[in-house]
Amino acid sequence: MASLLLRQTLTKTKPTAIIRRFSTAAAVASPTEYDEPTGITMKGVKIPGRPLYLDMQATTPVDPRVLDSMLPFYLSRYGNPHSRTHLYGWESETAVETARAQVAALIGASPKEIVFTSGATESNNISVKGVMHFYKEKKRHVITTQTEHKCVLDSCRHLQQEGFEVTYLPVGSDGLIDLDRLRKEIRPDTGLVSIMAVNNEIGVVQPVEEIGKICKEFNVPFHTDAAQALGKIKVDVEKWNVSLMSLSGHKIYGPKGIGALYMRRRPRIRVEPQMNGGGQERGIRSGTVPTPLVVGMGTACELAMKEMEYDEKRIKGLQERLLNGIREKIDGVVVNGSMDRRYVGNLNLSFAYVEGESLLMGLKEVAVSSGSACTSASLEPSYVLRALGVDEDMAHTSIRFGIGRFTTEEEIDKAVELTVKQVEKLREMSPLYEMVKEGIDIKQIQWAQH
Repeated sequence: MASLLLRQTLTKTKPTAIIRRFSTAAAVASPTEYDEPTGITMKGVKIPGRPLYLDMQATTPVDPRVLDSMLPFYLSRYGNPHSRTHLYGWESETAVETARAQVAALIGASPKEIVFTSGATESNNISVKGVMHFYKEKKRHVITTQTEHKCVLDSCRHLQQEGFEVTYLPVGSDGLIDLDRLRKEIRPDTGLVSIMAVNNEIGVVQPVEEIGKICKEFNVPFHTDAAQALGKIKVDVEKWNVSLMSLSGHKIYGPKGIGALYMRRRPRIRVEPQMNGGGQERGIRSGTVPTPLVVGMGTACELAMKEMEYDEKRIKGLQERLLNGIREKIDGVVVNGSMDRRYVGNLNLSFAYVEGESLLMGLKEVAVSSGSACTSASLEPSYVLRALGVDEDMAHTSIRFGIGRFTTEEEIDKAVELTVKQVEKLREMSPLYEMVKEGIDIKQIQWAQH
């Protein structure tokens, strides 16, 4: 149905209008290809057309099958799922509960343990602040890592301002935590351990099962941000022994604006709600549940359950094609984070003797992310890469390639071609690269200041 609507829209377009071929997933629907003679200009950047999309850790395109499942709940079954007196409410409520079961099945949980939220950021806030506020009389200490998502780190800083203590565990050069260090940091007043399953920036998979065992041994609740893990690696709340787990819809080819929070029932974990209202979702997350979005997330989870194994094999082949293609043509390419414990769809690379922002600007035809964060005053390298101990000059050259379900071999080959071309161009202008080629060890040079 979604594909049909797109085609109808395209055929109704005036002949004079310019239609651009959809990128990546969007290649599903366009029957005809049109070239834009003038290209696209946005935010002062001009490119020939829509860039190919390799930023799947930021967001994924909605799977057309997901959109098909959502449309009826926008167009005809639009009832409020909390309306108990008529058919419209009943059918929406049934759809919400079906989706709840679909999400639960993907992580090995009971549907009664799933609470719908607006996304992983809200789920993380409820988990970190909600748990510590509920148990604040006895528990005053949180353990997390230096490489967590910003919303977990900011929630922890918020707790510190309220008088709680937070331990930020360091990680090794591979991005993994030291389990013995975690064990030593647990105290009698530790109220929560929060460690993400798959890192959003470098794709490293933490040893969550072992972390869960340690937390169970000390009877400390374990929360994991699994936004980047859901539908990509096998997730089992029982094996992992998690008390709380944050999930996101738009990372698994579902819609934006919807997420979920897993909350264990036995042994029961309690949280203080972060929002007051009508008491929906067992009072943990008040507000009308958005039926179409929930249905979309449920369908995305069901599809992920069926296709995860196939997707992983295919994406692994594309990742190897991308990495080998780049390494065959240029040297000085470093993979950030462990290659052994890594989600295959994430490839974070640093290119020696190249400035990251210049590389990104040169790769206008490829939608990728940089490890560098731009602030108004200065360019700071990624805090995740700094935690890994990556040299500052290499941290500045980091590019994250995100590969997904709809990425094609042609797109990978084009990305290799454009990346290699841009790196070679920038190195030609780099005096440092010239010195290295001449055999000079630039780290031994003492630079004079003028």
